[in-house]
Amino acid sequence: MIYVFLAKGFEEIEALTVVDYLRRAEMDVCTVGIGGKIVIGSHNIPVFCDLDEHEASLDDVEAIVLPGGMPGTLNLEANKTVNDFIDYCAENDKYICAICAAPSILGHKDLLKGRRACCFPGFEEELEGAQVCKDFVCIDGKYITAKGMGAAIDFSREIVSVMLDKHTAERIKASLQCPF
Repeated sequence: MIYVFLAKGFEEIEALTVVDYLRRAEMDVCTVGIGGKIVIGSHNIPVFCDLDEHEASLDDVEAIVLPGGMPGTLNLEANKTVNDFIDYCAENDKYICAICAAPSILGHKDLLKGRRACCFPGFEEELEGAQVCKDFVCIDGKYITAKGMGAAIDFSREIVSVMLDKHTAERIKASLQCPF
């Protein structure tokens, strides 16, 4: 299962693009609401999540996705369940995907030391010990990071590419009629 964690103030496009893309690839993905099943995004869009934080299980986690947005990133970082999932994934070689400001959470946990990573401009200093790359999406082992909302499709494509296959990832991108 791929868990996409949503906390109050998350960036809607960063979260829901990933969910949509992965479901088009027929991957197992669930949204997880922090503080309840209905979570309000940074642009006041309510999203009804598949699970609340108490229903997510470490038993079947293959990957986690942390969308950015403010104060969503701060709310994710302050949550025990989210931190438990990050720690579990890091210790068990599972994928950890973070976009926009959310890679800062990984930097604060010393998970990016010596790794290539990117984030929303202005958060680079929060990627403690990382080799900050200028790409819109950066993959280093089981860590996938991205700059922000404009990179959401490519971020999603890379998740599908590494977790499923490149052909499916490219087929979906072509079907979206992306000009880039």
